[in-house]
Amino acid sequence: MEIVKSSEVGFGRRRITLSTSKSRIAFACSSASAYDPSPLQDFCVAIKDFKNGACSYRKFLFRPKQAGNTSNPDGSNVTMINVDQILGLNTLSISLVRIGYAPYGILLVVEGTLYVGFVMANPTHCLFTKILNPGDVFVFPFGLIHFQFNIGKTAAVAFAGLSSQNAGVITIANAAFGSNPPINPDVLAKAFQLNKNVVKYLQSRY
Repeated sequence: MEIVKSSEVGFGRRRITLSTSKSRIAFACSSASAYDPSPLQDFCVAIKDFKNGACSYRKFLFRPKQAGNTSNPDGSNVTMINVDQILGLNTLSISLVRIGYAPYGILLVVEGTLYVGFVMANPTHCLFTKILNPGDVFVFPFGLIHFQFNIGKTAAVAFAGLSSQNAGVITIANAAFGSNPPINPDVLAKAFQLNKNVVKYLQSRY
């Protein structure tokens, strides 16, 4: 697998490229030129209902107090706090996510202890890791594969700041083995150096 940068990507969008000629999976991320444009005024609140378009503090406020459901195979839940939830984020090029982690389920750490890290791009694949405790902050460089893992015995909560007003989440395992329609098992077997039957089993899990 490799992370590649694409000049074809529009503002803040991502695409997945499949390189069948070399039987590799290429996860494409935005290039340096793919960013939210700088605002031309102090703020520009996104208005969904023109009948109720009055601007107030409510357009800049969101309270993600409720813990997300972590009873899933990943043991985590991501609550997006983007321009859809806070209309005042429009044109500001930032957003947040509130991430809940079940114990041992899959960044400012608010509660719990997290094992986090990221992997450099080809050809080094150097791994950087750290154990985070409440109050610790960790930066994931743009476009690199990264992970968070709750190594504590209680639930953990973290907040992540994102460099886009409408960022998304791509889970590599789900994207590779749970795509719709499925990726040809021969391609995945070659890319991950796995037996074809193992690939089919992994696809059945997603």
